[in-house]
Amino acid sequence: MFVFLAVELTALFLLISYGVGVLQEYVSPERIQAVLTSRNGRGYVVAALMGAITPFCSCSTIPFLKGLLRARAGFGPMMVFLFSSPLLNPVIIGLFAVTFGIKVAVVYFLIAMVVSVAAGALLEALGFERHVEASAYETPRPSGCASSCSGGVKPESRWMRIWKATWKDFRTVLPFLLGGIAIGSFIYGFIPTDLITRYAGSDNLTAIPVAAIIGIPLYIRAEAVIPLSAALAAKGMSLGAVMALIIGSAGASLTEVILLRSIFRLPMIVAFLAVILTMAVGAGFLYALTPLGNAVTAMG
Repeated sequence: MFVFLAVELTALFLLISYGVGVLQEYVSPERIQAVLTSRNGRGYVVAALMGAITPFCSCSTIPFLKGLLRARAGFGPMMVFLFSSPLLNPVIIGLFAVTFGIKVAVVYFLIAMVVSVAAGALLEALGFERHVEASAYETPRPSGCASSCSGGVKPESRWMRIWKATWKDFRTVLPFLLGGIAIGSFIYGFIPTDLITRYAGSDNLTAIPVAAIIGIPLYIRAEAVIPLSAALAAKGMSLGAVMALIIGSAGASLTEVILLRSIFRLPMIVAFLAVILTMAVGAGFLYALTPLGNAVTAMG
């Protein structure tokens, strides 16, 4: 199982990441910022879709968020991007579809999309923009060698540049990916089924909020938590608890919260965590209390 999942998920990651890299060649960061500056209703939906094509984890979203702040992007769309980017990136959706089936992946996508847009609009309506630190809008002054230092080097082809970026991302993710597959394979092969079903089975709804809360400080990348969660689901963990764990761990992390503290004041941090936990718990109960809980098609 370890070898099969390692080969399958590696191929999937490289294929999707390269495709996203090609797409980003035609959708520049400047263009994203310009679109997100729009303060009409379209900006919120576009922000969520932009988040869906940027393969960022919760922490790697922060540098882009700073760029949006300095570009004076609309606060609501900017928050939608912050919520949706780590939860809706193509790698996660692809892994979801392969691991749990198309139906589960589509419902997950819709939940994350709708909640992200609603939360961004609500936070802007409540005036949470006042909780952004003033220093977050300041553009740092360039230092050291300027762009003139890079002259005289023949540029490589865009396709090779995309491949190198894809390979670099893959090398960064690989330890997390293999770690998650290894732990998931171990659980699948050695942890007794009745142990998991006893504490996190479909008849134990308290496992859903517990899984959501546990997911945030763990900081498990989605590339690792999805194969891990698939093993837990195959052993009898309710799909509701699995979804809460995935959303909690992918949508936020202790590291991200620490980084966000340099941008947001405490009320905004609390609101951010409340949105992620609400999304995780809400999705968990939706999967647990509807026929979607029987839709897991892989790992069984």
